[in-house]
Amino acid sequence: MKRLPDSELEVMKALWASGPDTPRAQLESALAPFGWAGNTVNTYLARLTEKGFLSVRREGRHNLYTPLVSREDYMAFDSRAVLRRLYGSSPANFVAALARDGLSREEMDRLRQLLDRLEGGDGE
Repeated sequence: MKRLPDSELEVMKALWASGPDTPRAQLESALAPFGWAGNTVNTYLARLTEKGFLSVRREGRHNLYTPLVSREDYMAFDSRAVLRRLYGSSPANFVAALARDGLSREEMDRLRQLLDRLEGGDGE
């Protein structure tokens, strides 16, 4: 898997929200706030298809698009890539960077609860 440019990621977000067999018209409507021309959307769809992120199926005169990579799988991949690239693969370095910016007590509590769950603890 490869990291997606922001524009292609926005197309994937629209597809993940729409689900399988999304008609192009629905996709263009979801992407309308970006103000992209139809040819631009076509280019992004073609790139994503080439990269294996989505499939396209012709039905009558319309193309239907289906994500082949789940949002969760991409988020996990991208998170690991950011952690590796910016924080030397160290979650502790990442949390330290967040803490320097000021984590709230609530955010710290949620992190502790998450770590407890991941460890198999009960969160206490």
